[in-house]
Amino acid sequence: MNRIALVALVVDDYDEAIRFYTEALGFRLAEDTPRPDGSRWVVVEPGAGTHGTALLLARAKDEAQRARVGDQTGGRVGFFLHTDDFVRDHARMSAAGVTFLEEPRHEAYGSVVVFQDLYGNRWDLLQPAPAEEAAP
Repeated sequence: MNRIALVALVVDDYDEAIRFYTEALGFRLAEDTPRPDGSRWVVVEPGAGTHGTALLLARAKDEAQRARVGDQTGGRVGFFLHTDDFVRDHARMSAAGVTFLEEPRHEAYGSVVVFQDLYGNRWDLLQPAPAEEAAP
């Protein structure tokens, strides 16, 4: 079986990124290992050991990478965080200071709201509709 295990997200600072993803978004710090070159292998994942796709927080190493921090997808929503309780997670994230860019919407495919991470990358918080409701 093949799966996407990690998606790299370029960040300015490991520790501030870890704080945001663990405290504001409720992710779990899965790994934080120093590397010989002074960088770190930092992996955060939503949920408790879900074995789904996780984020590799990669500190920008040069000007070209620093220019991409917060704009990895050209202003589009590039990351999608599924939830099993939209109201709970929206309230928790709001209380933690997460910036939402719109009011929650309830679409045929589910409940959704766009938010941004600490660098400005756009995310969807999404609770998919049950399969029978989402069918055309």
